[in-house]
Amino acid sequence: MSKKIHTEAVDYLFEAILHLESKEECYTFFEDVCTINELLSLSQRFEVARMLREKKTYLEISEKTGASTATISRVNRSLTYGNDGYEMVFNRLEAEKKPEE
Repeated sequence: MSKKIHTEAVDYLFEAILHLESKEECYTFFEDVCTINELLSLSQRFEVARMLREKKTYLEISEKTGASTATISRVNRSLTYGNDGYEMVFNRLEAEKKPEE
């Protein structure tokens, strides 16, 4: 059973997120929208993706993040076969860190 992600409600949520202007505003908004566990799960997946891109082993990732091998495998599938969302964001973060020439 496939759930449709492109809905009016999801569009409205994403519009709201795009209007956040600082990390502090993100904390304020997401602490209201998500449970602590949901937010920690999202951040854990993002950290797992970062470590997978750095070619860390499942064992290293699990030890550092506490993620299960199932979670690591799911994130790895997204990195390999997904929509390149992780890659897009990581590339932008890396470009932002590079000093301008």
